[in-house]
Amino acid sequence: MDDQVKEEQRKEQERRNVVDRRLGLDRRRGPGRRRSDDRKSAEEGNMSDEQFDFLMAIDHYKRANGRPFPTWTEVLEVIKAIGYRKVSESELSPCDAE
Repeated sequence: MDDQVKEEQRKEQERRNVVDRRLGLDRRRGPGRRRSDDRKSAEEGNMSDEQFDFLMAIDHYKRANGRPFPTWTEVLEVIKAIGYRKVSESELSPCDAE
């Protein structure tokens, strides 16, 4: 009798797995991605001054232009407006070029 119960439980588990995959709810997780310390800290609410300045610049842009979801081109405009620029490869230090 125990074998029959175990077999039914196994079949029920298999049915659940099939349903999960059909719904896109596969419960298995792949290898995770490591987040940088800066990113982890910001996601926990502890932003650096640089991150906070960027956030405030984006917020100001959104309010001034009535754009709740700025495009990537608009985000680039904000980045340039707060003083960031692309650095040529010759200006990169050896450790930055990785």
